[in-house]
Amino acid sequence: MPLPAPVSDLLDLVLPSACPGCGGPGQLCHSCHAQLAVPPTRAAPDPVPDGLPPCLAIGEYTGVLRDLVLAYKERGRRGLARPLGAALAPAAAWLAQGGPVLLTPVPSTRAAIRSRWMDHTALLARSAAATLRSAGYEAGVSRLLRALPRPDSAGLSATERATAAAAAYQLRAGPGTARPPGPVVLLDDVLTTGSTLAAVAHRLRSVDIEICGAIVLAATRRRRGVIGEAQAETP
Repeated sequence: MPLPAPVSDLLDLVLPSACPGCGGPGQLCHSCHAQLAVPPTRAAPDPVPDGLPPCLAIGEYTGVLRDLVLAYKERGRRGLARPLGAALAPAAAWLAQGGPVLLTPVPSTRAAIRSRWMDHTALLARSAAATLRSAGYEAGVSRLLRALPRPDSAGLSATERATAAAAAYQLRAGPGTARPPGPVVLLDDVLTTGSTLAAVAHRLRSVDIEICGAIVLAATRRRRGVIGEAQAETP
């Protein structure tokens, strides 16, 4: 079980940690960090669910990238939010095509947030937006949806995942949740069947919110493969 966020952050500062990508010294060694600095690639599951927006990924869910995602999401390495989020910034900028970038993270359930001691996609979105702003882009984060309780997707078939995802999200209300003035970019951690991103996109489109596309840290090998590189400038 991950440590509480304040404890995890403190340990990251005062104790030497092994790089989660290679086991070498440091929070994230230069070699593993360099593997995040690659042009985003287009990714799509096979089959593609109805309504899935165009998706860009840093790479395949394997090797060092998989180790980094797991360390961040499941093992409490909260400090990885900054480099992982920053690595997503070029993909978001490319999808926005020079316009303002409004990132909408796919929400986690309250139970998942409690178990991880963090809202991992929201942290990634804030890091990506900060990276874009530092490079001169107009960028922000809008948490438009909340996640309802649903079964763990591990072990579910593609059809079962789609059914669970379809009823899993509702629009948030209150301050900071006004309708965005332009299109949004969805953000998630891993693209598997695409059912989650398709469900989120459907929910937002149902209230006339336009979507540029989606960005993810990694895409599983259950897909048709890379179908071209997005030539994004690195913020």
